[in-house]
Amino acid sequence: MAPKVMLLGDSGVGKTCILMRFREGRFLAGNFISTVGVDFRTKVVSIDETKVKLQIWDTAGQERFRSVTHAYYRDAHALLLLYDVTNKTSFDNIRAWLGEIKEYAQDDVVIMLLGNKADCGSERAVRREEGERLAREYNVAFMETSAKSGQNVELAFMAVARELKYRQSGQRDTNKFSVQDYVREKQNGKSSQPFTQQQQCPQCNTN
Repeated sequence: MAPKVMLLGDSGVGKTCILMRFREGRFLAGNFISTVGVDFRTKVVSIDETKVKLQIWDTAGQERFRSVTHAYYRDAHALLLLYDVTNKTSFDNIRAWLGEIKEYAQDDVVIMLLGNKADCGSERAVRREEGERLAREYNVAFMETSAKSGQNVELAFMAVARELKYRQSGQRDTNKFSVQDYVREKQNGKSSQPFTQQQQCPQCNTN
């Protein structure tokens, strides 16, 4: 059975761009129409020489489509919950999203919180520490990403894919695999170029 991964979050936080960066390795520059309802893509990834086909569901963030996306929560194996680091409101709404997840999703669904548009240095409105604090509060994995630069996009999907593979193979308990530990290990083992305050992101309003 192909694992189902859903992208959630307010409209404009970059869900579609994250999906396109991961699936096709490119960034969608410029303005385009927001996702209506639910869009669907697949990608085959390799985990420990085993092929895993991910079903990735890109959902609309607008309130009027929320009842439509609720129907897809129950079948999701993993949820990537995004906010925009340049948009404080999108971060403040994360608690509401987590409330919906608790209500509609499976109890053991894998959840990862992503602070997207991390390349927009001078436009930042949410500090990394705030995202880390919220993730600890809800006991979910966290990282900052950038669909434009590709920062941590591959890592986010591969981390949840690895967790889902272990669960499906029944190895979860024996291997003690942890998404949080895996993310921490990969990030600590790879230095990332910090963004300076002078760096600007011309696509900060990209959906």
